[in-house]
Amino acid sequence: MDYIEVSVRIDPFKEEFADIVIAEIEELGFESYLTESPYLKAYIPQNLFHEPNLKTKLWAIGCELFKVEYTLNYIKEQNWNAVWESAFEPVVVKNRCTVKASFHKGLPRTKYTIKIDPKMAFGTGHHQTTSLMIEMMLEMEKEIKGLQVLDMGCGTGILSILAAKMKAEPPVHAIDIDQTAVYSALENNYKNKVAEKIKTLCGDASLLQKGKYDLILANINRNILLEDMSTYVRSLRPGGILIVSGFYEEDIIMLRTQATKCGLTYLCHKTKENWAAVKFLLDVTEDR
Repeated sequence: MDYIEVSVRIDPFKEEFADIVIAEIEELGFESYLTESPYLKAYIPQNLFHEPNLKTKLWAIGCELFKVEYTLNYIKEQNWNAVWESAFEPVVVKNRCTVKASFHKGLPRTKYTIKIDPKMAFGTGHHQTTSLMIEMMLEMEKEIKGLQVLDMGCGTGILSILAAKMKAEPPVHAIDIDQTAVYSALENNYKNKVAEKIKTLCGDASLLQKGKYDLILANINRNILLEDMSTYVRSLRPGGILIVSGFYEEDIIMLRTQATKCGLTYLCHKTKENWAAVKFLLDVTEDR
């Protein structure tokens, strides 16, 4: 499949401004995004691209905080993986987890190795939020064994694959609203020899079952986390853990406030380059 790359120049450039643009155009059918200051690059199958719709969405932003302009680039399918491979470096988290592509050879061994081939889906381990989530999982290594785990917004499946390798109770559940991400996650499950240990579904938080999970991992974005927080809480067992990321450090207070309203207790958080991840506990005595 051939793609159109839309390079949106954001002036002045900030990550939060890029998020505003993504929120405005994502319903047009864009499948993935890259931020390379001062650009947000968005990718959409050529057959779904309609430039007048893009112009309407960008014009509708009408933001006094920043200005946008865009250029288009045609990308043939056979060139896509080559572009990713040229830029996809292996990621090592805390010297204990390596995220690599199948073409990476001769790397030092770590306890956990996850193979993720570059595709049109989120989750190569390079983003700060993915790294933060992996760090928090590594800190829970002994606890995760035997837990029922959900990876909500799984992308390429990195977190659910790691949970399976950490011997979480099978099947680990992985859910994403994007069918492209689901296909990618299923493929990566097989690459990592954990396909029989993970159940991957396409959908949203409506798929969650009450009192099902001991650990929910949700690396999505602030607004979805706020909207679905109560659903996550209802899906946790007493004493369960919720780890969330996909937002900025300044959003922590907002997430903590909503989590408290839903009956969660704040445990800790981590930050990396202004991105954040927060860990919450559902108290054993919590009555829902």
